[in-house]
Amino acid sequence: MRLNDLDERIVHALAEDARRSYADIGSEVGLSAPAVKRRVDRLRSEGAITGFTVRVDPAAMGWETEGFIEIYCRHNTSPDDIRRGLERYPEVVSASTVTGDADALVQVFASDMRHFERVLERIAGEPFVERTKSVLVLSPLLRRFTSGAPA
Repeated sequence: MRLNDLDERIVHALAEDARRSYADIGSEVGLSAPAVKRRVDRLRSEGAITGFTVRVDPAAMGWETEGFIEIYCRHNTSPDDIRRGLERYPEVVSASTVTGDADALVQVFASDMRHFERVLERIAGEPFVERTKSVLVLSPLLRRFTSGAPA
């Protein structure tokens, strides 16, 4: 489903703050609160909006060490196998299959270097993992949370 301009503006408003009232969003996009609610309900029923969430600064949880792990998998490992293996780790905030030599790229937050190392060792020990390569983030330069990204 492709969003029209008005629906896209509503989704962007919700992405900025999902707790905004329909009246507040309506005043921004030029609709009444009931009209915004009807559109949001329709977007939810059609699957364009898959849910509402909260974004938490990992540092607020004491997780100030960030790194990326490239995963190189054993033969015949499906993306579903990788996802199932990684979803058990609360430190993993994103994971994607990628082009290039690695099979997947995993973003991890940890409390310190030792914590990151333990997570890396546990991931490297997963049965589908042949080897890993990791890098640590020194300074994040730009972070965007877009409403257009798939859930």
